[in-house]
Amino acid sequence: MNLGMVGLGRMGANMVERLREHGHTVETYARTNPERTADSLVELATKLPQPRVVWLMIPAGDPTEMAFQTILGLLEDGDVIVDGGNSNFRDSQRRAADAAKKHVAFLDAGVSGGIWGLKEGYCVMVGGDAAAFGQIEPFVKDLTEEGGYAYVGPSGAGHFVKMVHNGIEYGMMQSLAEGFEIMQASEFPVDLDKVAALWQHGSVVRSWLLDLLVLALKDDPGLEKIRGYVEDSGEGRWTVFNAIDESVPAPAITMALFARFASRQDESFAAKVNAALRQQFGGHAVKAAGDTKA
Repeated sequence: MNLGMVGLGRMGANMVERLREHGHTVETYARTNPERTADSLVELATKLPQPRVVWLMIPAGDPTEMAFQTILGLLEDGDVIVDGGNSNFRDSQRRAADAAKKHVAFLDAGVSGGIWGLKEGYCVMVGGDAAAFGQIEPFVKDLTEEGGYAYVGPSGAGHFVKMVHNGIEYGMMQSLAEGFEIMQASEFPVDLDKVAALWQHGSVVRSWLLDLLVLALKDDPGLEKIRGYVEDSGEGRWTVFNAIDESVPAPAITMALFARFASRQDESFAAKVNAALRQQFGGHAVKAAGDTKA
């Protein structure tokens, strides 16, 4: 089968390789990648037999919007656009409605697996028209291992489920981070790499994230090569916003998101306010700016 892939970043390039390994013909376009097989989105569309399937694996927001609008103008009845990026599910619902006016199907596909997806298979959550999902299912099946994909509902559902997935991921990562810091700061000479590996055998907290932590600690036992600065892709924020809209308490995910914000501050102004207030009401000692002593 034939597919057009837009975007050859860490995820897109590996997905192309995996699809080709399974016998699919994949035409590619990426603005800055010399390994693309088409020099423009127009050329990409002309290379594909109908009904055409074009899969976007590019950053959410303006890049996806511009690519979607351009591709939509090139496609015809029965063609399919798949957004495999981390778009907001409300944007996906709007795009599906826009595409339907041209009798083009739009599917929102949440894709998890990172750089390991090529070898281990991806996890794919697809929302949109069920018939269009049937058109792309052979691709999705070959991107995943058994049980690794699902049609999860109408337009927006795929990206909604992926959004919540990433919010949960924030909480899981933060709990691991806090637990290992407690052990690292303790009086005991705990071998963190050994403990992470130990917990992978029979422990209720065993997980792929622990596997990855084992690899990270083997490479850099004290994590001295890494600055503790943690970005967020936006999906954790959207998960919290939706929890608020739906009046669902989500304290673990919310605090994990705030912990990422805190990681980006060299010094917290809020902490300064706290110190100043303690000095004012209780006469507690404060440290002068620039004093790095514990």
